Amino acid sequence: MEKIKLGIIGMGRMGITHYSIINNNPNIKIVSVADTSKIIINLMTKYIDNLEVYKDYNDLIDKSNLDALLVCTPTNLHFPIIKKAVTKNLHVFAEKPFTTKYDEAKELADIYNKKGLINQVGYVNRYNDCFIKAKQLIDDGVLGEIIRFKSEMFSRTITKCNEGSGWRAKRENGGGVIFEMASHAIDLVNYLVGIPDKIIGTSMNQIFSKNVEDAVSSTFLYKDGKSGTIYINWSDESYRKPTNKLEVFGSEGKLLVDQHSIKIYLKKENKKEGLRMGWNTLYITDIFKNVPFYVRGNEFTRQLFSFADCIKENSNESNLCTFNDGVAVLDIIDKMFDDYKKNGRI
Repeated sequence: MEKIKLGIIGMGRMGITHYSIINNNPNIKIVSVADTSKIIINLMTKYIDNLEVYKDYNDLIDKSNLDALLVCTPTNLHFPIIKKAVTKNLHVFAEKPFTTKYDEAKELADIYNKKGLINQVGYVNRYNDCFIKAKQLIDDGVLGEIIRFKSEMFSRTITKCNEGSGWRAKRENGGGVIFEMASHAIDLVNYLVGIPDKIIGTSMNQIFSKNVEDAVSSTFLYKDGKSGTIYINWSDESYRKPTNKLEVFGSEGKLLVDQHSIKIYLKKENKKEGLRMGWNTLYITDIFKNVPFYVRGNEFTRQLFSFADCIKENSNESNLCTFNDGVAVLDIIDKMFDDYKKNGRI
């Protein structure tokens, strides 16, 4: 098959990471990139042959002959970029949290679904070996009926006073811990446990930031009786690297999972999974599946190679994280903000 002609808009940390990964896919040809940074433009022009380099994303979409697009700009720019991309019938991968507004995200999801274009949001944890295995164990009923869960994420992203400089300090740009980090914790709940029916008890704390929240917690309720909490803090200096954790308690056992391992406590032996009664530990080295190219983690390669495969197959059937999944996260985020405004202040 002819190679998929790809453009990348936004060549910051994630854009460069995605460039290095997707450039190693034999079915992809990177045709063009766009970024507002003169340094990036000069470097890409000087050192990479046969690459179209643009300062304006409009020029890239209008002038490049593309099949697909990676959108890695600040989140507040996603909507106009993706809205324009659909006029060229481009398949799109957008970094999380997709957009900053639910209504815009829903509009894009509806358009892309109607046109049958491949669409993916970068909730990379769905492609992590440990979280994939945890989902399989939960779906297969190894824990019995799910009763309670706890989804947490911690990092040392903001550890000094932030008076409002940079995109992380402005919610309208996708800043604040909810858009930047809690979106991952929320998506993990949606993926592993299910989308909640009600949000209550939301609290937000400012630790170093003046205009956005640095820590947030909330309780998720379900019509079938299960419930759980999320807690996210990006000002926790005790963590060297960002960490996602999920604890799930069921009628037949308990599961603790992060990006690197799974710990499972079972009331009785499960021969099918090779799990004994009591505690079991599975490390990522026990369950991981190789990927062709490694940067930051297997999940980053698996995510983008999945996007390419979906384009080849012209189907979203194997797509683990579509625009619809991004919409579901933003719906919960809106409900958390609303709950805090109505009930979170004493």
